[in-house]
Amino acid sequence: MENRELEFEILKGEILACRLCEKKFGFEPHPIILGNPRSKIMQISQAPSQNVHKTLTPFDDASGRKLRNEWYKIDDEIFYNPDNFFISAIAQCYPGKSPSGGDRLPSKSCANKWLRKEMSLVNNKIYLLLGGKAAAFFFPKEDFSTLVFKDNVINDKPAYVLPHPSPLNAKWFKDHPDFLEKRLVEIRAVIHNVLELD
Repeated sequence: MENRELEFEILKGEILACRLCEKKFGFEPHPIILGNPRSKIMQISQAPSQNVHKTLTPFDDASGRKLRNEWYKIDDEIFYNPDNFFISAIAQCYPGKSPSGGDRLPSKSCANKWLRKEMSLVNNKIYLLLGGKAAAFFFPKEDFSTLVFKDNVINDKPAYVLPHPSPLNAKWFKDHPDFLEKRLVEIRAVIHNVLELD
């Protein structure tokens, strides 16, 4: 086993065993990690959903199906192939519900502890940042909508920002019709090219 592979397996074990937020959450955390050091695409979102917390399968919910089938236009076998996608997040675990509604915000300490190490070990070709919280972690001073419509760079690699495919973002989609009509088509073409689907 190569050094990178060995380092990754050690890191994966540490992430899956992490229970640092258990007292804060009030329930046992279920860290989610899918991918390997050879994954072509690293997709980074906010945090796993409540449903993913139960099934332990990333994006195993309505938004995930929309993302894979309608936006990326790929099947589950391609998406869940660890040679294709490395699926991570600002926070590796579902953080629980916020008293004000919705999910709690992801902890940046989690990203600084785990995500940056993952990024150092994965030899991906592009990054996909899904949602405002993921975009703000990497580009804290930039406007989210502007980031969506321009080509960005992280670690000298292309990085594309997408809104989360949640019904809660209906107003954003209505206000930015060019995303579904034009920008998503461009990003999808890049994804298919990286995955050698066309």
